[in-house]
Amino acid sequence: MPVDELTPEVKAPPGLDEATNLRQQVRACGMDPNYWYAVEEVRNVKPGKVVEVVFWKRSIALYRSDDGTFHALDNRCAHRQVKLSIGEVSGCDLICEYHGWRYDNSGQLVHIPDTFARSEPPRVSIRSYPVQVRYGLVWLFPGDPELASERKLPEIPEIEESSGGEKPWGTVHVDFTCSAHHSMIIDNVSDFSHAFLHRRYKPFDKADLLQLETRGDNVHMTYESRVGRGRISSRFVDHGRLDTDHIDLCYEYPYQWSNTSDEIKHWLFVLPIDEQTTRTFFIFYFKSFKVPSLPIRLPRPVMKAVLKIADRTMITPLLSQDRIAVEAEQEGYNRYWDLRPLEVNPAVREMQQVTVRKWREFLESESQNKSTAHESRVSVNGAGATDDAQPDRQAIHVNGAS
Repeated sequence: MPVDELTPEVKAPPGLDEATNLRQQVRACGMDPNYWYAVEEVRNVKPGKVVEVVFWKRSIALYRSDDGTFHALDNRCAHRQVKLSIGEVSGCDLICEYHGWRYDNSGQLVHIPDTFARSEPPRVSIRSYPVQVRYGLVWLFPGDPELASERKLPEIPEIEESSGGEKPWGTVHVDFTCSAHHSMIIDNVSDFSHAFLHRRYKPFDKADLLQLETRGDNVHMTYESRVGRGRISSRFVDHGRLDTDHIDLCYEYPYQWSNTSDEIKHWLFVLPIDEQTTRTFFIFYFKSFKVPSLPIRLPRPVMKAVLKIADRTMITPLLSQDRIAVEAEQEGYNRYWDLRPLEVNPAVREMQQVTVRKWREFLESESQNKSTAHESRVSVNGAGATDDAQPDRQAIHVNGAS
């Protein structure tokens, strides 16, 4: 018997419009682009370099000028749609590798090597994106640029130099790409019922959901859970001074954070790439550690060294367990998406409802904007005519066809 006859046909998971339950809906959702999203670590992009980043299937060329500033353009040359991320940086401009078309940081075409008797390059531009740098991360605003100034980045004053001279907390940055939907990752880091997965490291155990409340776009939750009780970690956490039996978490759309006794905290920033791929940026930060077996705090320089070791031996390996688990969940969902969902933690449902609502609101807004734009074009060009119906005469002339 052929192998194909032994393997049952697996249908692709449904899109948002075809979904029949909340789990199917959330697994089909993107994220509202009208927020700031971490897209890369600053240290990964040296001056004069360009890289590709992707926000929900949209390819963007992120580059760093020779002066160290960051810029972002649609990842395509207007000429033949070749990715600009394979090009090169010159000053503050980005040059297409194919024909040498040069764009400034606003996306305006400023030079082409061969003009074919034209006195200047055609008036062509591609989209640019607002960019800023903070917390060692490059942030990009993929939505309406007019809203960029209204949206604020999460405030993490503990890891920045203060005006009073207080030293920043000790930090650990971890980022990786995961073959899973962004909602699965948010579910994972906010649902403390998976302590079994981390039984080797015991970052938390015996979780009991004490409080759950959705306020606007934020889902707040408090767990009663024994935090930092691993064989090694417990020696550096001052359990006598801190309340490490409770932890507060929040899905602050589209971000996520936790807080234990105002001294152990983290933020998670997800970059949704597509329905089955997400890049994650974690920032863990700690106010202090104690000297093992003594009620004395470690000096900050020593604490920094301890965190480097902790990252290699516990934090990154622990997150690797999460990555393996959610990737396995994605594989399971791809095959068994039509089975009835079973969920025991009500916080998961609350977070999924926020994600679906926010995505539907964005899609509705986009639909209304397109409808308004279409009506405007009709009124300007005459009934039944749109800009799309007009030939691009300039492009035709430039390419030598008439």
